[in-house]
Amino acid sequence: MANHLVIVESPTKVKTIKKFLGSRYEVMASNGHVRDLPKSQMGFDPAGDYEPKYITIRGKGDILAALRKAVKKADKIYLATDPDREGEAISWHLAEALKLDPKKTYRITFNEITKSAVKEALKSPREIDMNMVNAQQTRRMVDRMVGYRISPVIWAKVKRGLSAGRVQSVALRIIADREEEINAFVPEEYWTLDGSFSVDGEKRPLTAQFYGTDKKMIIHNGEEMQKIIDSLKDVSSRVSEVRKGERIRKAPLPFTTSTLQQEASKVLNMSPQKTMRLAQQLYEGIDIKGEGTVGLITYLRTDSTRISEEADAAARAYIGSEYGEAYAATAPAQGKNSQKIQDAHEAIRPSDIRRSPVLVKDQMSRDLFRLYQLIWKRFTASRMQPARYETTNVRIAAGSWYFTVSASRLVYDGFLAVYNDGEDEEEKGNRISGKLDENSVLQLTGLEPKQHFTQPPAHYTEASLIRTLEEKGIGRPSTYAPTITTLLSRRYIIKEQKNLFMTELGEAVNHLMKDAFPTIVDITFTANMESLLDSVGDGSVDWKEIVRNFYPDLDEAVKKAEQSLEKVRIEDEVTDVVCDQCGRNMVIKYGPYGKFLACPGFPECRNTKPFLEKAGVKCPKCGSEIIICRSKKGRRFYGCENHDCDFVSWQKPWPEKCPQCGGYMVEKGNKVVCQTKNCGYICEKKA
Repeated sequence: MANHLVIVESPTKVKTIKKFLGSRYEVMASNGHVRDLPKSQMGFDPAGDYEPKYITIRGKGDILAALRKAVKKADKIYLATDPDREGEAISWHLAEALKLDPKKTYRITFNEITKSAVKEALKSPREIDMNMVNAQQTRRMVDRMVGYRISPVIWAKVKRGLSAGRVQSVALRIIADREEEINAFVPEEYWTLDGSFSVDGEKRPLTAQFYGTDKKMIIHNGEEMQKIIDSLKDVSSRVSEVRKGERIRKAPLPFTTSTLQQEASKVLNMSPQKTMRLAQQLYEGIDIKGEGTVGLITYLRTDSTRISEEADAAARAYIGSEYGEAYAATAPAQGKNSQKIQDAHEAIRPSDIRRSPVLVKDQMSRDLFRLYQLIWKRFTASRMQPARYETTNVRIAAGSWYFTVSASRLVYDGFLAVYNDGEDEEEKGNRISGKLDENSVLQLTGLEPKQHFTQPPAHYTEASLIRTLEEKGIGRPSTYAPTITTLLSRRYIIKEQKNLFMTELGEAVNHLMKDAFPTIVDITFTANMESLLDSVGDGSVDWKEIVRNFYPDLDEAVKKAEQSLEKVRIEDEVTDVVCDQCGRNMVIKYGPYGKFLACPGFPECRNTKPFLEKAGVKCPKCGSEIIICRSKKGRRFYGCENHDCDFVSWQKPWPEKCPQCGGYMVEKGNKVVCQTKNCGYICEKKA
């Protein structure tokens, strides 16, 4: 008879852990959280010192009833929920909901679902860590305060069904700030000059880049370029310096949650949400022939790059046998220490490095295999020697100017034998002859000037947004994927070819948040809040002090925003477009794709039309009106109202033509920029 009960979160883990433990143990799943704050209200009373009121989640009654029966039969109960704050909170909620006897209730955690890890966890049980529980409880309550108090303000101002969030709203602001930066960016002209030099005994000429004199020189325009080209006519050329050296390329660190999401997006084209879903499957267990269900990777929510001594030793032994002793690193790769890292458990790694991707390829789906292979290769590479390159740098004197050329050659692959992230540093375009020395005379045979314009900052991708959130201390590993998913599902942002763009709806919500709740969307404030929550987790700050200080300020800001909304009553903007079904003047409404025209007689009249918002300028091609349009996904652009005209622009056209070339110009922040290629005309925007 089973007299020990083990409660886990996921039903997927039950079969695997039951196999490890045998008949004396009953293993059951809670299916995640069993209690939460009620949806119909905030769930705590400020007058009652913010004591939370929890209720059983709808649909969890049968699960709790089954668990209560099992608890009565058990001599010992082991709460084996996930090894993080949320898992700790679930264990506490289970203990409260099931009224567990503390004398026979134990908390155990394991970083990987393997027989040795589970058995080891049972040998070192502990009590529930209430500091971790309180940290999660505080996070949940602060997020609830922001969502439940601010969302109704957004409904009144913009449209019903929208939401605000403590992390979500800051992430939206970060994307919006980047869009404003891109829209205001004014390109600056610069030139580069490549010189071709013939080398005695070599068929291929050597291509070198113009450097300047003693300091690197920037060539700003065509006139400067022409002067340099003129000064290079009939000059003698020689090698003035040859420097040889070695460059070390360090092995990468094993994956954290953030870096896994970034790399999977870049290499595998997987969204963060899909990456986490697949990683969860790899963690909980895959059916492996001859072994049964086995967890292939360690816990997937971590911000640490630490590796256990046992896993490190096993990796070095495996590398030594498979690749040779010379490939195993003498010291593990070290990352920069950050105060934001909790270091609660290990980096993401294979639970057994000997289980190489090729051995399990036929027993999992293509995407699961690709993700497992990425994790396995990254971890293996992190325990290997760095790659070494031989570098050659040549400086060429041509008259009074210098040209430079550099090349590198891989001399030892090290970790590259296993893992290459695509950032191969070997120069393929240049081959520098070994005959070159400081006495070599060269012949300048050709010059290739090129005009360039500086580029604006890149739009955020899911990967780069996650990296920015992590760097700024916004959110935690478990929040990155759901935050982006929420922004996309609310249609605050859209994704086009990996890039994230603001929609008109997102702009409206972001402007409201910045105006009415500047503290909530302040990046520093949000990062400090994460730090305070960490302090609750380590027991140095009382959790109630945070909510006592946070809620009154939020409450005051919400009341001010509500009063200002009452003073400026948000009425639908009436247009001169007449409803062709009932004759009323149509009004402007917000929808998922931005503004549209609707009949005010709803629900009697349900007529709607696209809203053709005029930009106030004429089309530079045909002279018709320019209207503000929306792409299918909600991104704003400018187009001609004349269907026979093909004019479109992401930036608003300027009413005047370029005085330099006659082309059309667009607004870029407080500047006006000509769009004709190679023109480069820029002027200040007139009031």
